Amino acid sequence: MALLASDAKWPALPDYSHEWALVDVETSGLRPGHDRVLSLAVLTLDAHGNRTGEYATLLNPGCDPGPVHVHGLTPDRLAGAPTFEEVAAEVGELLSKRVMVAHNAQFDYDFLAHEFARARSWLPVNRRLCTLALNRLVGPATPDLKLGTLARHYGVRQERAHDAQDDVRVLSGILRGSLGAAEQLGLALPLLDCPPRQDYKPFVPKTPCLYRNPGRLTPGGPLVQGMKIAVTGETGISREELVARSVAAGLNVMTMVSRHTSAVVTNDPASGSAKLRRAAEEGVPVLDERTYLRLLESVLPGQAKGAVRVPVGAGAAVGTVPAVPAQREADPGASGPGGDVSAPAPAVPAPAPVPAPRPTPPDRRGRPLTGRRVLVLGGGHEEAAEARARALYMGASAAVNLSATVSDVVVLPGGEADRRMKRVTALGLPVHAPEWLLAPAPELVPGAAGSPAVLVRGAVLDLADTGEPWTVSAMWGQQTPCDVDVVAFVVDAGEQVQGDEDFVFYGAPEHPDGTVRLATDGPNEQVVGVDLARLPLEAHRVVVAAAIDGAACFSDVGALEITATCGVGAAPAARATLDAATTERTLILAELYRRGEGWRMRVVGQGYDHGLAELARGYGVDIAD
Repeated sequence: MALLASDAKWPALPDYSHEWALVDVETSGLRPGHDRVLSLAVLTLDAHGNRTGEYATLLNPGCDPGPVHVHGLTPDRLAGAPTFEEVAAEVGELLSKRVMVAHNAQFDYDFLAHEFARARSWLPVNRRLCTLALNRLVGPATPDLKLGTLARHYGVRQERAHDAQDDVRVLSGILRGSLGAAEQLGLALPLLDCPPRQDYKPFVPKTPCLYRNPGRLTPGGPLVQGMKIAVTGETGISREELVARSVAAGLNVMTMVSRHTSAVVTNDPASGSAKLRRAAEEGVPVLDERTYLRLLESVLPGQAKGAVRVPVGAGAAVGTVPAVPAQREADPGASGPGGDVSAPAPAVPAPAPVPAPRPTPPDRRGRPLTGRRVLVLGGGHEEAAEARARALYMGASAAVNLSATVSDVVVLPGGEADRRMKRVTALGLPVHAPEWLLAPAPELVPGAAGSPAVLVRGAVLDLADTGEPWTVSAMWGQQTPCDVDVVAFVVDAGEQVQGDEDFVFYGAPEHPDGTVRLATDGPNEQVVGVDLARLPLEAHRVVVAAAIDGAACFSDVGALEITATCGVGAAPAARATLDAATTERTLILAELYRRGEGWRMRVVGQGYDHGLAELARGYGVDIAD
């Protein structure tokens, strides 16, 4: 579907009327809280798109500026610039009471939050809009969604890439064009409420332990690097000093006790604390502080964790996206060099039954709906799920929201009253009765050859190594009546986390070593990014799941669209639609796992009736009752 040409006028919808603060930052690296902002630009617009203010400056970060070949900001250029603390008040005034807009907004938001924290202040942003997320909803006919590509699509001239002042000017044109396209589709903007960031000291992540856990402390035996140590009760020296000395010795200090804990340190073994009760249940040895400090003086060397790096393939440039990776159908019985070996399931209760998907033919390319994208409106949950399954069987991909990528609309009973039907009619989209899915007429779809691979439950995708992180995003309908949380577990060969830091969720959105991150790009989309090349050898899988809090279940959510992408703003490599769940409250969406020297992704779609806490415990995470 091609959208009408974007009107130069600012959209007139009341829901689009906001005061805006467009932001771009250039940084010394990619990790907020660790790296620094080198330059920033802010452009403010009123509710009608008129420019009301502009500010840009270089910043002296007091550290190495990082990849100068990318941003061109040398130490000499930054030497006379102000520090962020000196400009924080002026920047804060521009951001206050406005919707912050950025391309990949989580990145800019997190960096600014940490800079304000270092300045003993807070980021005065209550809501933000990500133009990358907005264009994922719009679905423009572009090869990717990078800033330069969208600039060309919306007729905006880009003069200096990776220059904050020019990028924010380009962003203003992209915002205007994106809002116009969203208005044509009748989309609700993916505005995200932002919690106050009033952490007056910079976030200091837990130091990752560099050694494998050797197991329990044996009676009379020594401490070994990598052992997991928990401390409970009052200590003779300060807790901070005790932890610092333990970490310096190569030990892994934990906040809770589990079956993986090596020892618990306490001066009051009769206190009955939660940690001591758990230690007794698990048979974890307990020792006093004096004994522990004596053992701490002669900690034995441990076995270092390894990291693997698969070389970038010949002819594949770093930062580029390869051709769509090969898709393989699931083969649960396969083993040995030619097949996948099924991994053991986590120790959680048996899941509620999920209806099996329709069998998928070995070659989907010749199916009648190959290259088409079908939106199903109306019907009950099971009826709509069956219609989407039929569309997938016929070779199409199933959409969960109306976007420019939708080629056909199937209307089930009740779908005529869907508020999106007016937009469907105005856009001239083909509308079909359910019977159309039984014998659709094959038609050529422009651009179908470059469409992402369509995956079904159990299908496998080879993940190429281009030097860019892979992301798995989950998107659901804009009218979903409940909150969905996406999480990730980094597990070993036994399907267990090696520490609580291997559980990445809304409360701890980044692994301490930065290899796995959770980003929230809108109220109906969350993204897990994984730097496969930097994962330690002990990490065999990254399990991506979703959970619902409260009494709702996934039948209330409906279909979830899973997208695999290599690199920020890159074209999707594959899509999958999962909507067979009914009473489940947690759902395993996909898993990234090692296969030989490389990595693969499998679409899972396995549901459980219990909540997130029980799912996390099944993977070995310590969850307080």
